Amino acid sequence: MKWPDVMTRIVAGESRTTELKRDLGSDLSAVGKAVCAFANGEGGLIVLGVDDSSVVRGLEEDPHDVHERLTSFLQSGCSAPVAARCGRHEHTKGWVHWIETPRIRGPEPLRYGGRFYIRRERSSVEPSPHELQELFNAFGFVFTEEQAVLSASVDDIDIDSFRSFQRRQGLETEEEPQPPIEDDLRNAHILREVDGTFRPTLYGLMVFGRDPQAQPYTGSFRVRCAAFAGCDRASEVILSGEGEGRIDEQVRRALIWAKSFGRTESYNGILREDRPVLPQNAIREALVNAVVHRDYAMTGAPVLLEVFRDRVDVTSPGMLPNHMTVENVRSAGIPRSRNEWMANAMVVAGLMEKRGLGWLRMRRAMRAFNDTEPELVNDEGGKFVRVTFSLAPESAEDAT
Repeated sequence: MKWPDVMTRIVAGESRTTELKRDLGSDLSAVGKAVCAFANGEGGLIVLGVDDSSVVRGLEEDPHDVHERLTSFLQSGCSAPVAARCGRHEHTKGWVHWIETPRIRGPEPLRYGGRFYIRRERSSVEPSPHELQELFNAFGFVFTEEQAVLSASVDDIDIDSFRSFQRRQGLETEEEPQPPIEDDLRNAHILREVDGTFRPTLYGLMVFGRDPQAQPYTGSFRVRCAAFAGCDRASEVILSGEGEGRIDEQVRRALIWAKSFGRTESYNGILREDRPVLPQNAIREALVNAVVHRDYAMTGAPVLLEVFRDRVDVTSPGMLPNHMTVENVRSAGIPRSRNEWMANAMVVAGLMEKRGLGWLRMRRAMRAFNDTEPELVNDEGGKFVRVTFSLAPESAEDAT
């Protein structure tokens, strides 16, 4: 880009594709965020030595030093080298430098400081969960349980939880000598080395994380609970809640919430009998499968536990894993987990038993409870899998 073109952009002011900076800054962090954001979007121009009001101020530093700092940063300052073009012009006020950043063509979005950035209007910001999902989609990026969560660190793993997991498997955790904890975590697929730094995998964060939802693109990996007064989402919400934390905690907390559905009462002779609106073991099976087998590439969508007047829906983002069909599930065919490590962790936690029999357990529980059968829907568009439990007429009317 030539100076007249740069001057035209300066006069036009900051925009989605133009960033003006008064100076370099001591650590180039502002430049790094802008480069990353432009590279992850449509590309853009960063102009140094111009203030926010488009007035040229010039840089005081030696122009050769500035150029070297910028070219060095573009080579090694982000998660991958950036093929940007640097230019400079001696204005009457001083030297003006610019970085013409193209859209990156790599296999995944660019990161600066371990974080993703996008351009939102005139600012370079970290993406929301929905924006991050769109960014991943644009790069064809698949987020699976072995993928490193680049915004997290080793400190985000609860070591006590991992040691407890080992003990439940019969492994000795007290005998000396013990391997370095990083080696243990790496061998257990909880950490991956990325650019010389250990980062938690999605599996590690969701099974052993201190606060799994604290990362910018894992915030939606939870169970969202809602009870409606009517038979659809347009009706009034009468109760809501969240199942947060590690995947086993999500299931347990959602089940606690589910107990607030209400209870029905009946009489066997003179004896009064209370029972829940739905059997807990049926809901547990549905929740465990929804959390374990959900498509974690869909970063903006939680698992849904929804109670309506006539039914209870448990909805999991994505489609049935590994080409399974509704018929496979109903016939208890050979189980195929999308997230094998998470499934194993739920077995160790005692929330899953022999895999492949969950649907049969749900069906048996519902037949014994109100003589209905659960329904299973695998959305043809690949957006969700839904299990529906029908409420018996008397339950729907008499729940308190």
